[in-house]
This record gives sequence, C-alpha cells and structure tokens, in this order.
Amino acid sequence: QVQLVESGGGLVQPGRSLTLSCATSGFVFSNSPMAWYRQTPGQERELVAHVNTAGDYTTYADFVKGRFTISRDNVKNTVTLQMNSLEPGDTAMYYCNRRWLPFDSWGQGTQVTVSS
Repeated sequence: QVQLVESGGGLVQPGRSLTLSCATSGFVFSNSPMAWYRQTPGQERELVAHVNTAGDYTTYADFVKGRFTISRDNVKNTVTLQMNSLEPGDTAMYYCNRRWLPFDSWGQGTQVTVSS
C-alpha cells in the first residue's frame, strides 16, 4: 500500500523559509523520479519541482526557480523541498508524488500560507 505523508508546512511571513518533507512507503522509491506539486482552491494541481532517481538532476517551475530546492534520500525514502524567499503567491497545499504516472492515492498534503 502506497503511502505519501507530507509535513513541514505552516504560516510564514513573506521572505522567510520553510522546509517540506515527504515520507514514503509501499513502492520502490529509489526507482521513482519524484516531484512536489501544489494546489490552491479551484485550481489545477501544478508541478513545482522534480528530482531524478539518483538525486543529481532536478527541474523547477519558472515561478520557483532560484528559490526552491528539491532533494531526496534513497535510504530514508524521503523527498524534501527547501523553500526560500517565500511569496504570498506560494500559498497552497503542497503534495509529493511520482513525477510521471503519479499514484492515484495522493497524501493529505501540507498547507503553506505566506502572509504578513
């Protein structure tokens, strides 16, 4: 049974940082390119960042490039998103999942709210 458990969200002021974590189980994590996604009410879920299986190649959406860093730990089966210089537009529910063929069963997500 696939499990994706996101954590680390919260309320922060603009310009501050947060680190999101995703604990996974139930699939071969080391063989799976992983990604962080985000969604706001009434909007489609969008891709934020992705990391390859080895953790040495990453891509980012233009709206976070230079501010966010994705990484993974293939021993702990976790994915991390370091978010710096947060902006109000980053307010969303954040989820992790496979980059391609995401699992149908998403985690509960972790809410990030950026507000002064």
